[in-house]
Formats: sequence, structure tokens, C-alpha cells
Amino acid sequence: MFEWARNPYYILIVIYVFAPYFARDIIGADLLASGALSDLDPDTALAIANAQGQATIASVTKWAGIIAALTAPFLGAALDRGGRLKPVLAVALTTIAVSSSLLWFAMPGGQGLPIPGIMALLVIAYVAFTYSEVTHNAMLSVSGRPDRLSMISGLGLGLGNLAATLIFIALVLLFVLPALTGWPFAAPLFGIDIGEFEHIRLAGPICGVWLLGFSIYFFRHAKDPGVPGASWRKALVEGARSVLRTLREAAKYRELMKFLVARMFYADAMAALLALGAVYVALFLGWGFLEMLCYAIFASACAFAGGLFGGWLDTRIGVKRALVVEIVAMMIAMTAQLSITRDSLGFGLIENYTVWDGLAFQTLSDIVYLSLISVVAIAATASLSSSRSMLVTLAPPGRSGEFFGLYAIAGTITVWMGPLLVQYFTLWFTDQRIGMASIVILFLIGLTTLLFVRMPERGIRTA
Repeated sequence: MFEWARNPYYILIVIYVFAPYFARDIIGADLLASGALSDLDPDTALAIANAQGQATIASVTKWAGIIAALTAPFLGAALDRGGRLKPVLAVALTTIAVSSSLLWFAMPGGQGLPIPGIMALLVIAYVAFTYSEVTHNAMLSVSGRPDRLSMISGLGLGLGNLAATLIFIALVLLFVLPALTGWPFAAPLFGIDIGEFEHIRLAGPICGVWLLGFSIYFFRHAKDPGVPGASWRKALVEGARSVLRTLREAAKYRELMKFLVARMFYADAMAALLALGAVYVALFLGWGFLEMLCYAIFASACAFAGGLFGGWLDTRIGVKRALVVEIVAMMIAMTAQLSITRDSLGFGLIENYTVWDGLAFQTLSDIVYLSLISVVAIAATASLSSSRSMLVTLAPPGRSGEFFGLYAIAGTITVWMGPLLVQYFTLWFTDQRIGMASIVILFLIGLTTLLFVRMPERGIRTA
């Protein structure tokens, strides 16, 4: 229920709906409207505006990653030694909900919130999201029997994506289709104005209300491993000392540290693939808003299956082998996607053609690219589940919160690297596909490092 309540924020705001809107329709559109690029030809001006939008999103992610990387390990260590975890989680979730709801006031043309204010909200929510993940992961070990933790983790991730899918479907049926076709309603409900991007801005308040509403069940029923009445001040001091000691004694946890280094690279590659993939396909294949929403719905539905698949695969072949399979699957699917253009497939081997004349996905390129998204979504979500399970397996008993803090570092400290590679490779070669292909570098580094991690005989699974 925690993942069901919280994950729609990340999926809608960070990946599919708000971030592309902020980059394209606020940052990019405002730059074009300012006249600063009026002396350039339209295509060049649009490319520069899009690059500025992407750079702004990268800046938000960079600052949020730096803050989280410097603080999350100390929070995790304190959670292992402090009082009740639910109050900490309540503060983090409330911060996300409030920040998300305020995004309703993010409008183009200088209306509503100023751009620095929007960026600040995104940074605050991103950091709070990381804190909530560290806190929730510290509760994972008491959520069930050790041999069931993979399935519990996978089910949670799957439910989070299912929740996002339901919200996407609601946006399409209540607002987008009525505006485009007059079906299933004559006009968008509740007076929503598509021309003012209200259907996109509404995603923020929806995620905020969804988060608070569905968190109630979790707070009422989830087991809290914290000690009532324990001193948080003492826990923070002892936790900080423990983190510093852990870093100094990293050689004692060599396999765990190798895994965290591997995750630092493959998780950054995966995050870049998911976040920039939506922007890439919108620009390169020319997908419109309806197609992007359908893309998000399909990817989220597949990700639900991926959460379940990841837990199952862990138990069948071992968590490390499962993770290797999932990373390789993402690399193969991404390569196949990059072989697709508006004119051909398979790097020019197959000519593209129109399949039907429906509202969306009319060509063979569109349909094949959409089908490959299912592989990426399933493998990506499964890898999240497998990564958490591997951390639980490798972490010393009683110190999972502390190491989930270091786990957060591995997922945030280089989170800017993927977008940076894509940006510079695109500019150097003036080719979007080469820019996206640069993500493979991070995947290869992470995969190679992962192969050298030795799994212990103890734990819930071995590999």
C-alpha cells in the first residue's frame, strides 16, 4: 500500500507527465516566446529551446541528488538506532504531497509560480521521496519472512505502477479524449481547459491527494521496527559515527561496496533511459500528447508485471543472476529502439509504412517501438526489486537502514551523469540516437562491476 500511494508521484511527475511539460511547454516555450532565438531558423531555435528545457530538468535532478547523497546515509543509520519510523515517514510523505499539489500553479508565460519556485518544489519533493524510500526500506526486513521479501518488494513496486496506470487512464478518459474526440464525454469534465495545460498541471494535486489518502492504511497496519521513546538525538550522533566508520571499514564489506558501485552506474543508466526516453520518442518519432499518455499507461501496466516478475525471478535463479538478466534485457531493448526512425526499422533494413489510420501509433515504427517499451518497463521494475533484495542479502544483520542510506547514495550521487552524457553526445554528433546510445556506457560499467560481486551463502537467496 505504501508503494501504491507514493510511486504515482515519481511516475507521473518525474517521468511521464510533468517533467516533459516543464521542459517543453514552460522552459522551452518561454525561451522561444522571449525572442532571444528569433535570429535563428525555426528548427535550430526549437533544438536550442529543447536543450535548455532538458538542461533545466538535469539541474533539478543534480541538486536533489547532491542533497540526498550527502544526507540520506546518515538518516538511514539513525533509523537503525532511533525511535518510531512512521513519524519520520509521515513528514516525508506530507512534504511530497504538498510540493506535488503546488505544481498546479506551474504555468507558462510567467504566470503562477516563478521558474526557480517550480524547481525548488521539484528538488524538495525529490529529496523527500528519497528520504521516504530510505525509511520505508528500513521497514522492509520486518514486513515478512526472509524467504518472502523478494515477492513482497516486487509486489509493492508492481502495485505502485498499477496505481499510476489507473491515474493515466483517468486523465485520458476524463480530459484528453473528450477534448480530441468528444468521447466518452462531450467536453473535458470539471471545466478543465486543455489549452491552459490544466490536465497536466492537475497531475500534481491528484498525486498529492492520492498519496495522503492511500497512506492511511499503511500507517494503520504496517509494522514499525523502531523503538518507542528512543532518543533521536543520540541515534543521529551514533548513526553519523557508524556511517563514517562504515566508510572507513569499507574493505570489510567489499562485496556490498562493489554492488553499490555497480548500482551507481546501472541505476543511473536506467533512470536516464526512463526519464529521457519519453522526451526522445516525443521529439524523434513525433508522438503527440495522446500517444505519450498511452505510452505511459502501457509502460506502467508492464511495470506492474515487472515488479511481480522480479520477485519470481529472484527465487528461481538467484538475485544476482536475475539482476544480470534484467540489465542485459534493458540494453538489448534500448538498442532495438534506437534502430527505429520515422522512415525505417533495424537501422534501415526494414522500411516503415502506415499500418492503420487510427488516433495513435499509425506506423510500423510506432507499434514496434511501443512493444519494445514493454521489455524496458518489465526489466527496469524487476531490477529495482532485485536490487533491493540484493542489498538485504548483502547488508550486515541489524544495519539494513544504514546500508539503504548508502544504497540511496548509489542511486543519487551520479544521477546527473546519464542526462549529461546524452546532452553532450547529442551536441557533439548532432544526432539524437547517438546521444541516447551513450547510456550504454553506464550500463556496461555497472554490469561489468556486478559480475565481480560474490554472493554469500547466508541470506534469503544465493547466486
